[in-house]
Amino acid sequence: MSAGLSIFVSYKRVWLAFILCCLFLSARAQYFELIADTKRVNIPFKLMRNMVIITLRINNKGPYNFILDTGVGVMIVTDHTITDSINIPNRRTIKLGGMGEGDAFEAIVTQPLDIQIPGLTSKGVPAAILKKDIFNLSGYVGMPVHGLIGYDFFSALAVKINFSDSLITVSRSKDLKAFRRSQKIPISIEDKKPYLQTRITLADGTTVNNKFIIDLGAGHPLSLENMIQKYGLPEKYIPANLGVALNGPITGYLSRIKSLQLGKYNLSNVITSFPDKDYVQRTYSVPRDGNIGMGILKKFNLVFDYSNGLLYIKPNNTFKAPFEHDMSGIEYYLAGENLSHLIIGRVAPGSPADDIGLLKDDEITSINFKPVSKMNAEEIDAFFKTTERSLLLEIYHDKKYDRVILTLKRRI
Repeated sequence: MSAGLSIFVSYKRVWLAFILCCLFLSARAQYFELIADTKRVNIPFKLMRNMVIITLRINNKGPYNFILDTGVGVMIVTDHTITDSINIPNRRTIKLGGMGEGDAFEAIVTQPLDIQIPGLTSKGVPAAILKKDIFNLSGYVGMPVHGLIGYDFFSALAVKINFSDSLITVSRSKDLKAFRRSQKIPISIEDKKPYLQTRITLADGTTVNNKFIIDLGAGHPLSLENMIQKYGLPEKYIPANLGVALNGPITGYLSRIKSLQLGKYNLSNVITSFPDKDYVQRTYSVPRDGNIGMGILKKFNLVFDYSNGLLYIKPNNTFKAPFEHDMSGIEYYLAGENLSHLIIGRVAPGSPADDIGLLKDDEITSINFKPVSKMNAEEIDAFFKTTERSLLLEIYHDKKYDRVILTLKRRI
């Protein structure tokens, strides 16, 4: 989990087996609808480390923070501590066979829940509750996160996401008012996920057509899952930890492609993840070449209209910003009371952080004299992505404080 890389790159491979175990959850219609006589509902959201986070209640308890994720089909509760609070009768426990041992890989399957989002009513929406938060979403995002909600939210509504205003507007498809001068792109909904066909140009100029998931739950710009086998790695790349799975880290590489075409818009010099071939899942129910994540999607204001198989896009004020990656080599998570402690989880070999001797489990307490406790994860990431500058870090290591100068460097 690095500054600027989403763990969602990896865990969705893990969820494939998990969701197959839960297919019976999909036997009935599962969706949200607007309350009577309402045409539109506005839902504010927070964008944290490229995650769209909304607030909801479950069975009249909460509020709870959920990541809005087009890459998942079943509602997932990752914080098992809310299980007793939301009063789930007739709970059933399943084991995720072949993926590990012990309670860490068990989940509770619920009956349909009463999920309350102001102005919306849930219909037949159950959830799968992990008995252990394996992925530490709260520590990654830097605020309490209780789960993920995906297909059920999008299936029967037109969902308009305005990143400029941090506002989601939902309506029935017939009442949809898209952004002015937005472009319609055809999409297909397969296995409860949205896909599109588009063209990319690799670093060597090779142009290929690909099928991608449109993935709000992936923090990276782009992931290409079969490029190493077909074309090899680009000339310039860095080894990278792309996330974490049930059985350990997902390894791979970061590089750039020359361009990606999204509708009539061309995005250049796109940072791209290349998962190691040992981790590429070859048993997807829907063949695909990778996914387009939030690093790209947040450059547009979006409308998802699953009912009509359409995605509307309109560039926003971040469209022209270059794609940048963490320049420190520090992968961190937030811990402790109020998630106010920045703990180094990994240091990339040969990176600026490695060069000055930072180590796993060191705590960074301030950056340029600003206490970490006074910053959120977005602000911290912004420091580590700033183009080639020096940062003064205060470090807590071996029960003592020290100050070091970290000189950032563009690594890819």
